[in-house]
Amino acid sequence: MSGFSNLLLSQAPKIMKDASVNYFDEQHFLIEGTTIDENNKQSPYDRLPILYKEKVRDTLWDLSKASAGISVRFHSNSTSISLKWSVLNDFHMNHMAETGIKGVDLYTKHNDKWRYVSTARPSGIINQQELIKNMTPEFREYKLFLPLYDGVTKLEVGIDNNASIKKAIPNLRKPIVFYGTSITQGGCASRPGMAHTNIISRKLDIDCVNFGFSGNGRMETPIVELISEIDANFYVIECLQNMNAKQVKQRVMPLVEIIRNKHSDTPIIFVENMMYKTAFLDKTIETELIHENLALKNEFDNILKNGFQNIYYIKDMKIDELDNEGTVDGVHLTDLGFLRYADYLIENFKKFKLIKN
Repeated sequence: MSGFSNLLLSQAPKIMKDASVNYFDEQHFLIEGTTIDENNKQSPYDRLPILYKEKVRDTLWDLSKASAGISVRFHSNSTSISLKWSVLNDFHMNHMAETGIKGVDLYTKHNDKWRYVSTARPSGIINQQELIKNMTPEFREYKLFLPLYDGVTKLEVGIDNNASIKKAIPNLRKPIVFYGTSITQGGCASRPGMAHTNIISRKLDIDCVNFGFSGNGRMETPIVELISEIDANFYVIECLQNMNAKQVKQRVMPLVEIIRNKHSDTPIIFVENMMYKTAFLDKTIETELIHENLALKNEFDNILKNGFQNIYYIKDMKIDELDNEGTVDGVHLTDLGFLRYADYLIENFKKFKLIKN
């Protein structure tokens, strides 16, 4: 066997059978990326409360079981970190890596910044893997980003049996709430940490709540009412990919009114649809996208004319003006596309003075 083949084998996921590792459940770490009380959910890693099963469409409910944007944070002085996790569906897609669909990313705080450590690679419904070893036994802060397109039914963190684990202290800053489409949900990041909401969470050290529903981010009243209950830093609405111009005209103003009934001045940001990469040749797609964006801009102008304050508008990122290499299929983003999109949003947040430079 070649040296290269040996190297590949050595990097394969390792199943832990060492009795020297103790595993700890959600009672020992802080779950972030959700503001819904655990007692109101079927699983701690769901994104909608159980009562919403009767309020939303079945498809949307099923998508809410995916743990997109949810993370856990803890401290430990272990020399190794292992993981056991079980997923709901063992979901597969032909244009997204399984590490992004149902894997788990490990980060650690280093020099006050989140630094990538390793990815837990899935092998089925039930998974177990050692993520890092041979560390010095000092307390570090860790963050695990959970699967983007599958649900988590069980999660346990493994540490040395002579080490300690401590639940992290909650971030006191108000969260940023995102409501959107498959891109918001994380399609098609190669691993969970590369979804733009998770990138922004790390870069700004702020909790981000992800209400991205693949193919189903349509500014629907039940979801708008739910997000209006959150005391957010600000709201980012990026639903246009799942809407047509008629729906935009019908739903943008009610969305603002519902949120304003609960929060009189919390900023709301609307984001234009990205121009699909085929649109420079397919004129039907180009025309449709232009009409959707014009409808959103018209509604934005009407909102301002009606006297609403702290409403903002972000234009299409126009990634084709860079190198046109940020998508996996002309629509959904690669890690490169997500990084660029996250940076573009942060740039606009700073321009609007919603975060400090």
